[in-house]
Amino acid sequence: MNIEFDPAKDEANIAKHGVSLSRAVDFEMQAVEEDDREIYGETRFRAFGLLAGKPYSLAFTMRAGAMRVVSLRRTHAKEYRRHVQEA
Repeated sequence: MNIEFDPAKDEANIAKHGVSLSRAVDFEMQAVEEDDREIYGETRFRAFGLLAGKPYSLAFTMRAGAMRVVSLRRTHAKEYRRHVQEA
């Protein structure tokens, strides 16, 4: 799958979460759900999975057949278990 992201958003994600959005290519998705917590103007998704064996959360949208990454961060073990075990 083609993955894309905004370079400025990547810099902000690195500063805030310590991980580049480019690492989404290595993300092992285990659960995904639509993110309807806010009105984004497009359908967004939250995914939970592993990156280098550690639990992470990925926020993304689909645009023209590509995954547009919005955020990638470590997730708390409790949050990870809740979403992955319920999937």
